[in-house]
Amino acid sequence: ARLLDGKVTLNRQWQPFEEIIGSSTRLLAGILANRILEVNVPRDLPLVCFDAVLMERVVCNLLENAVKYSTTGAKIVLRVSADHGALEFSVWNAGSSFPAAPNDEIFEIFVRGEMNPAVSGSGIGLAICKAVVAAHEGEIIAENRDGGAAVRVRLPLGVPPEVQEEIPE
Repeated sequence: ARLLDGKVTLNRQWQPFEEIIGSSTRLLAGILANRILEVNVPRDLPLVCFDAVLMERVVCNLLENAVKYSTTGAKIVLRVSADHGALEFSVWNAGSSFPAAPNDEIFEIFVRGEMNPAVSGSGIGLAICKAVVAAHEGEIIAENRDGGAAVRVRLPLGVPPEVQEEIPE
């Protein structure tokens, strides 16, 4: 509730984003086992200042949705890149897509992308994602792409603090 009301205090730290990808995919290994997960993370990502617990929740929510709205054996792609002052990551699933023209309404609480009674959920996952991303001064976008649904997140990179090497005495 505090998160959705914008009254959350972030525990931001400079850290590698790839650790969030690793922890999220490990946490969801069971539900991802019957999908084809492709993870594209460049080796030279800069450090990013973010709340690891909340950002892990965003990645997990997006992956859980990709599983819910795809069929067994479907491909899910998690892609990360950094350019133009932002870190961008996206989760795409083959198969189902958002309603005709996804817009910001899809990120509202209790709104679901597809009213399929076979798919469980209450419609708060994307609302939580939007609140976390907004708290990090980023943006989140839903789009239909390449025969499936994708959610893209952009986070500002900022300037990491300089690390000073210790000089041995």
